[in-house]
Amino acid sequence: MSQTSTKNKSAKQDLFEGVDFYQIDDLLTEEHKLIRSSIRNFVKKEISPYIEDWAQNAHFPYEIVKKFGDVGAFGPQIPAEYGGGGLDYISYGLIMQEIERGDSGMRSTASVQGSLVMFPISKFGSEEQKKKFLPKLASGEMLGCFGLTEPDHGSNPSGMKTNFKDMGDHYLLNGAKMWISNSPKADVAVVWAKNEEGRIHGLLVERGMAGFSAPETHNKWSLRASCTGELVFDNVKVPKENLLPGKSGLGAPLMCLDSARFGIAWGAVGAAMDCYDSARRYAMERIQFDKPIASFQLIQKKLSEMLTEITKAQLLNWKLGKLMNEGKATTAHISLAKRNNVAMALEIAREARQIHGGMGITGDYPIMRHMMNLESVVTYEGTHDIHLLILGHEITGIAAFK
Repeated sequence: MSQTSTKNKSAKQDLFEGVDFYQIDDLLTEEHKLIRSSIRNFVKKEISPYIEDWAQNAHFPYEIVKKFGDVGAFGPQIPAEYGGGGLDYISYGLIMQEIERGDSGMRSTASVQGSLVMFPISKFGSEEQKKKFLPKLASGEMLGCFGLTEPDHGSNPSGMKTNFKDMGDHYLLNGAKMWISNSPKADVAVVWAKNEEGRIHGLLVERGMAGFSAPETHNKWSLRASCTGELVFDNVKVPKENLLPGKSGLGAPLMCLDSARFGIAWGAVGAAMDCYDSARRYAMERIQFDKPIASFQLIQKKLSEMLTEITKAQLLNWKLGKLMNEGKATTAHISLAKRNNVAMALEIAREARQIHGGMGITGDYPIMRHMMNLESVVTYEGTHDIHLLILGHEITGIAAFK
């Protein structure tokens, strides 16, 4: 079989059916499986046919925002009374898994909206804030972003310089954030800043406020189908009713990050599944030395190890989802899953690229796109090494990064 015929068979349709070697579906409810099926079909229809072009052209398809809202991908774990899905955390995880199986950038768009914008408004916002923002964010009428990381403060957010002053009838906000997913298109930003006493608070900064801009970050090699940018605040007058009243201190944004990292742990498994599925199909079809390369021991070794690691990560996610549902999951629990699963997905992407040979670097297959995306995922919302130190702190009681 020629390389061309192999390419045409594999690349034109999204044939993904799922990976479930240990019958983990038996642990899911019928509702879980229905939700997963719905999102999988959505990805096959609305993302898979276009994602390679979007990534190649560094194009963020803004129309996907409303479609995500329509399919219930925004804030599925947010109470239904505010427009969310009112679903459990395993449902949320499965949704993130299926979207990232399509593309990490697409999952970033959805998880930022649900976990980093809707979650803090739901958890820490006033009733007026919840009613004003959550239904529109859930439906995709509005897009949001989360401003924590700064040019000089990434892994150490407590050192942030962004600040606000009480001017009597409003707050005056100054500072800058960077590496902010969704920011160039966002209608509202959840911005974390220090007051005059140095206490961190959340502020809802709305598009159109004087002195607020969100320049886009260009020339990315990763997450090319999502939009990334900065947040710049130059004497921005923020109404006092836009302060999140429910919680202050660094613990507030870190709670949001726990929810988002949970979604990443599931999403990374989706990316790994897609790479494994593509590699398995390619190995069965690609003929060398008069037989499919799947017949060779080294290819079987790679595929076996991929399946093993995906299965372990699926079980890890399921148990973490149970802990989240029961309110028992800790930051360290989430760190372990985020760190393990993203590193696993990266390794599978690299092995899958080798199985695809030269074809693995082209946009005819999803491998290199997943690999480049995962290089961002392994860094954002807590780097691979920071999560290791979070675990180290949990084990020893000694904080290595303070």
